[in-house]
Amino acid sequence: MHTYLFVDGLDLVARSDSRMAGLAPGRLLRPGGPLHPKDMPGVVEVAAQEWPESGPDRLTIRVLLRGGTVVWSGLTYPGLDGGVIEEVRFRLEQYLGEVERAYAALREHP
Repeated sequence: MHTYLFVDGLDLVARSDSRMAGLAPGRLLRPGGPLHPKDMPGVVEVAAQEWPESGPDRLTIRVLLRGGTVVWSGLTYPGLDGGVIEEVRFRLEQYLGEVERAYAALREHP
């Protein structure tokens, strides 16, 4: 099972590197896990090379809590307009709600 990370309707992992697949949701979404923001920026592995076979390549993002905003940086994927998306921001309350919702759904349907 893989985690799919969508930002503005775009699959961040597939658009960043089509060889990658998101890491296990239980690993990424668990309470206090790597996607939970902290005041100090953290580098989070979100995907690993899967195609054509498993490999050493990893997709990482930086996650930082800045006031009431969660910032993902270190991104390099094409947006809908073809421009490169390097950083995205989320409202903290909405972000945590979505991570918690996804984790709860995972636990209901393992």
